[in-house]
Amino acid sequence: MSTITDSEVSVQDVINSLRTSIHDIHHLVRQLCVPLHKARLLPPQYRRHHAHSSESGGAIDVAKIFPVLQHILLEIVLPTWEPALKEEGYMPLIQQYFCPDTFSNSPNTAAGIIALCAYSSILALPTQIALDILLRLTKEYPIDRLYKTISEIPDAERRSLAWDDCLRNVFAVPSKVANALAGRVIPPLLGMPDYTNNLSVRCEYLLYTLSSVFVTDDLLLLTQLFTKFVGVGMFPSSAHQSPSQPSFFRSTLPLIRRRLSENDSSSQAYKTLWSTLLSSLPSLLTQQAVVGALFASMESMLGADACNEGAISRGALLLQGVLGEASSDADLWQVITAVILTRTWSQNHARMFVCWISRNTRALERFISDVLRFWVSPDHIKYSLLSQHHYMSGLLLLSVTQFPYSSPQVEAVALSPSFVSAIGTYIAHTDNSIRRCGMLVAEIVASWVGKSLDFGDWDGEDDGRGWARKMRELCTRRDAISDPGFEHQDDTGIHEVVPLNDGIESIFAQNMRLESEVSVPRPSGMGTAKMPADIGYDSDDSLTGYASPSPGSPSPTLSELLEVEQDPTVHIGAKKVYRPVYLTQLGMLVRSTDGLHPTEDNHEAERIEMALTAGEDLIRRKRDFGTELVENAANLVYGFIVLNNNYDLEDFDDKRQRIITALVVCCPKVAAPCVIEEFFKNQYSTEQRFVILNALAMGAQELASSSAYSSRSPSFPSKTLPSRLHQKYSAAGPQAHVELLLGDITRDAIDKSRESITDKAQEFSRERQLRIRKAGKVTEVIQRPNHGIVPPQFQPPKAVTYTDVAAEYFIMPLINRFWVFLRDEQTREERSAHRDILFQYRGAGTGLILNSVILSHLLRTMAILVHAARNGPQWLAVIAPEALELAVTLGSRQVSLALSDRIKEMSTVQGERKNEAAVLTSALDLAIIVLDGSLEQDGGRTLSLEHTVLLLSVGEWAGEVFRVLDSGGRVEGMGGTYEVDLRRAAAGAVLKFQELTSRWGRSMVDVR
Repeated sequence: MSTITDSEVSVQDVINSLRTSIHDIHHLVRQLCVPLHKARLLPPQYRRHHAHSSESGGAIDVAKIFPVLQHILLEIVLPTWEPALKEEGYMPLIQQYFCPDTFSNSPNTAAGIIALCAYSSILALPTQIALDILLRLTKEYPIDRLYKTISEIPDAERRSLAWDDCLRNVFAVPSKVANALAGRVIPPLLGMPDYTNNLSVRCEYLLYTLSSVFVTDDLLLLTQLFTKFVGVGMFPSSAHQSPSQPSFFRSTLPLIRRRLSENDSSSQAYKTLWSTLLSSLPSLLTQQAVVGALFASMESMLGADACNEGAISRGALLLQGVLGEASSDADLWQVITAVILTRTWSQNHARMFVCWISRNTRALERFISDVLRFWVSPDHIKYSLLSQHHYMSGLLLLSVTQFPYSSPQVEAVALSPSFVSAIGTYIAHTDNSIRRCGMLVAEIVASWVGKSLDFGDWDGEDDGRGWARKMRELCTRRDAISDPGFEHQDDTGIHEVVPLNDGIESIFAQNMRLESEVSVPRPSGMGTAKMPADIGYDSDDSLTGYASPSPGSPSPTLSELLEVEQDPTVHIGAKKVYRPVYLTQLGMLVRSTDGLHPTEDNHEAERIEMALTAGEDLIRRKRDFGTELVENAANLVYGFIVLNNNYDLEDFDDKRQRIITALVVCCPKVAAPCVIEEFFKNQYSTEQRFVILNALAMGAQELASSSAYSSRSPSFPSKTLPSRLHQKYSAAGPQAHVELLLGDITRDAIDKSRESITDKAQEFSRERQLRIRKAGKVTEVIQRPNHGIVPPQFQPPKAVTYTDVAAEYFIMPLINRFWVFLRDEQTREERSAHRDILFQYRGAGTGLILNSVILSHLLRTMAILVHAARNGPQWLAVIAPEALELAVTLGSRQVSLALSDRIKEMSTVQGERKNEAAVLTSALDLAIIVLDGSLEQDGGRTLSLEHTVLLLSVGEWAGEVFRVLDSGGRVEGMGGTYEVDLRRAAAGAVLKFQELTSRWGRSMVDVR
């Protein structure tokens, strides 16, 4: 045991220790406690693992140390130790490195810096483990808490750079999560709609909290924030957006209205901050985007009712609170007028604009001159749409009628030469609706200066007459003097806003509501059982207990039972089987290298159960984690294949099958050749050989991104068993899944239409290789300029697809090894042929590979492997002819006979014997898949012209089988589903052969 105490362990020692292999979880926890202790962030419940006092040790630079520790945890520690840490309850200690849970006497600044670093570390390595931590990080450390941490940085330049990095990470969360999940289900709170909504609400709360303690440095940071908002599209110019489109004001407008409606000092400071912030935005385009988004978001608040004067007045007060008084800032006013005049808003928008501007008489005069300049423009009169004419004419009329009759401002408009000239241009317009816009403006302006002007012809609804009557009515109103009616408002979203004084807790309540809507419901079995209050009278006296003078001892509670179970004095000498965290440990659980000790034989069942429980998850997590899986794959294959269920473990077969399949999927270049070699050894049972073949088939389907299971369920006619037993025995095992999957594939191939596929095939699908090309031992390294190129050590590992490894590691090793095995078996049979019949060797005996049960399953597996590899470059020239030759050979001749078969053969007159139905059906299915794939790839050209003899052999063989079955012949083992499947397979093979010969028959040369 080391003599170094906790006080002597430095943070650098912890970093070096975490980068190496750790075999004890308690040692890992002690190492993790050291940096948290030095940062004063170690939770009280874990201080027992760090025995030193809290005052010892110097402070550390959190910003330099914790990013390194976070990367080590995400890259090395969590992929290995996550299940064990969850099982032992130490995951909160890991989460403290990313989203610290502050407590008494803990520095909030250090916790905030760690959270800032965690955003960068997690987004750089967005694994599933990291995303779980990111979900909690976004809830506990939103942007307002991060702002508080950054605002405490004394240097202005460093503060600006840190805030820019923080904004880049915070806004990149939804896209990074979506890219990392690659089409899988995204957690709702990390998806674009909910995330941007929460981000907008937190930013509005940040503005409200800063309004009372506003300083110049805050203005610079807030300017960066709103510039980032504009850059990512949080201020859309239209209100008609999809729910996934982010919108700042759509999420925060109800909150802003509530805060502005309060008549207190905080509301006044809030208004000042908004107007100051908008004036300080550095770009005119940025200001226009914010103002335009504000106007667009108010469309739902204004409504479509032209008589809703209270909504117009409330909207004007909202504009005054956010934008300030009209014309108070010359630069901002120029931006506002540009947004008002260059876009076509609704009629209620025009009323709101005029209601807000009319509160300042000088601003209204300047606004009328701007509107008039636009309205009299010849280009506007000639080229603008009718909606733009209605909007600008209404805006001019509403602005002019805000002044009293015969006022100097109205007379200046009426006597303006440009106005008089524009009236004549409008009257000369060919469009009646546009002409009436000018006529209406002329009549109302003339009446406002005491003149009488009537063009007539205003009755009706067409050609703008109905719009003109509405405008005459609106000009008689005064929206600026109407009651806003805050106490009676019922606009959408107002009552859903949280109280203003709730602060951070109120926003967290919103987040918790979102979580509750998408949370997974708890199983019914986990709920608390509710007993009826009154169960009635029971007349059975035999069930009544005897009266006892003293109550009995109460039953122990669940917590007491757990305390007794965890008591170390109860299990003295008992050795706990820990969950493996390395593949070497997993291999030792099932295949110990030092033999079985007499004192450990009682724990063999626990070790195997632990290996089966943790095996698949551990193997899949190690898939892209260094070379550990490559180094241990072969040992794990040997260990799990030879396992037998000697201890009657639950789900033994399913867990073992999943582990072998995971090895084939995660390490195909090592595991696939290894299981193929093990399959041809004579030491395994039929069940173990099925495990190997199922792993190859299901692993190939998973590597090919296809479903490893059939959509159909196996037939199980019993209805007399209890429901639980019926589900248990009717569930399809791996062997049944392979049979059903092959049935789906062959059925699709037979039912496929005969339309030409060659014309639809892309050029890249016709690439082919004439032989399997193995990677060279030595390759030349070509020096290329590395400008803008990511170094190889930082590039993500390329995912292995099935077409890359199908020919070299799956199909051809299985076919070649079978031919070698068949040669050896037949040679062995020939050597024992001179002996007595009871002592002759038969390769088709029970449990042997050449037995029809295993041989048919081998052909099914081969068919699935070949079908999954049909898009590979070696398929046409290598895989298809070799697989077809295997199908013809095993389907047309008897490769070996069992003892019972030899006795039958000697007792019958005819020496020829047909293959059993299972083997024959599987061989025909394999032939159908090869022929259909050849038609799909190149229309059958390669197979027909380069392998003519083989193709003709298939036609002759399939035709003979179909002729025998059609004439009423029988095949041994034929009956039940095999009879239907055999007839279907024979007919399908004949159809595919005829389709090939109909295309290439004239070009085929029979060289037999």
